[in-house]
Amino acid sequence: MRDGMKLRAVRMVHTVIWALFAGCIVALPVATSARRLDIAAGLIGVVVVEVFVLLLNRGRCPLTDVAARYTQDRADNFDIYLPVWMARYNKLIFGSLFVAGMGYTALVAWGLFDG
Repeated sequence: MRDGMKLRAVRMVHTVIWALFAGCIVALPVATSARRLDIAAGLIGVVVVEVFVLLLNRGRCPLTDVAARYTQDRADNFDIYLPVWMARYNKLIFGSLFVAGMGYTALVAWGLFDG
């Protein structure tokens, strides 16, 4: 398989995995609002596993290193099908949403938030 095809395959897999984790983060306050704290806990667990993977890989997704084998391009989105701005600020955006979602879940779980 040519490098271009390999890069497209890695980008596609990376994008699908990213969408799974982004979906978990977005679903967290929804599950909490529905008082499905069991689902919220599962969503938190899934994302925490990904956080550990990133920490073990110096803050980078392991698929970034795989994609780098097939191109010299190092734009912020060379390894994933996201707009450049989103790829650049991905951790800040979704990290903030995740922390806020966990905080909201904690407040609901402790009975400190009824809304």
